[in-house]
Amino acid sequence: MKLLRLAWYSLLNRRSAVALTVVTIAFSIGLLVMVEQLRQEVRQGFYRSVSGVDLIVGARTAPIQLLLYSVFGIGSATNNIDWQTFKELEALPEVDWAVPMALGDSHQGYRVMGTTQAFFDSFKVGDQEPLVIARGKDKAALFTDLFDVVIGAQVARKLGYQLGDAIVLSHGTGRVSLQAHDALPFKVAAILEPTGTPIDQQLYVSLSAHRAIHVGWESGMQRPGSGLDPQEARARADELEPETLTAIFLGLKTRAAVFGLQRRVNEYRVEPLSAIIPGIALQELWRISGLAEQILRVVAALVVVTGLLGMLTVLLTTLNERRREMAILRANGARPQQIATLLVAEAGLIAFAGIVLGVVLAYVAQWMAAPILLDRLGIFLSLSWPEAWQLGVLGLIWLAGLLVALIPATLAYRRTLADGMQVRS
Repeated sequence: MKLLRLAWYSLLNRRSAVALTVVTIAFSIGLLVMVEQLRQEVRQGFYRSVSGVDLIVGARTAPIQLLLYSVFGIGSATNNIDWQTFKELEALPEVDWAVPMALGDSHQGYRVMGTTQAFFDSFKVGDQEPLVIARGKDKAALFTDLFDVVIGAQVARKLGYQLGDAIVLSHGTGRVSLQAHDALPFKVAAILEPTGTPIDQQLYVSLSAHRAIHVGWESGMQRPGSGLDPQEARARADELEPETLTAIFLGLKTRAAVFGLQRRVNEYRVEPLSAIIPGIALQELWRISGLAEQILRVVAALVVVTGLLGMLTVLLTTLNERRREMAILRANGARPQQIATLLVAEAGLIAFAGIVLGVVLAYVAQWMAAPILLDRLGIFLSLSWPEAWQLGVLGLIWLAGLLVALIPATLAYRRTLADGMQVRS
């Protein structure tokens, strides 16, 4: 304890240089912790988006492509699914609920999804949390009018929409579209609570409305005079059944039926289909993106090494200046081993302070950024205590700081012995 107290007062005597060293190590540790935490949170965010879905069914394609365009709005479908196929899948005894998805339209760059009431009743996000209406109609009353539109929290915030505002959808998924469905405007009926998933950045209309705005459209263009007016569309709402869908979300009564139903869908003879298990498809996605994650980890590790080298530089540059201090310690009975241990103890205190401050900085930065990222980008960040292996890594970094200090400690030991021999001679 006396040695640690002496090391503490020695560091206080050089507090300016020590503070800069601690801050350098803290920033490097903070970067390392943030990279790891953000990596895990992004993965968890992907899982949050499909936490309640057992199978995703789409036209025959690669599993990752189906996952990306159906859940995250990245890319496009290779083909569509026949509406009758959805009816057959929905009627299977293993299926608890089925949510159809019809894509192909947008509004100011945000994706529009045609679906049914089952999406709001059965779809879950996060830890099996249901979708919540923040403002507007109750879930049971959604789509009571053919041209009701439900918007995600991000869409409402970014575009400044309120309940009752009129919205015109555009044909196609690009931010700029020359083909607008301006003859059939929609009205904002409800706004969803933020979920931290792609749901926040989408608009939702009924399948009947999605079909109504596409009556008379062929190859991305509308035939002149072939569309419906709002009154006619409402009168024919019960007849406006979709011909095709983009994808289907399935929730099963028991997880044990997942693999069997997946095989049956993949072998469906009427049309070529792909059925994917979201968790397995995400694992494949992580394998593809693993290289980028490893690069980030290496960069963060190199920054930590730079911080430790900075500490080594400070200890070495102050070694000559402290020669008189060490001579006084020797005169008061300190042995060379004790002086060397003193330097190691100082390095241990510096590294420990840098690690603690770095973890605090990382969590403060995440705490401050969490509401901004959720509000601006729809990315959900949760503050969680580091896992055991992460604490182990921080412990190894502290041990690395001690090992780095062995270099100046060895030099101090040799110089102290040499100075002692000169005094005796």
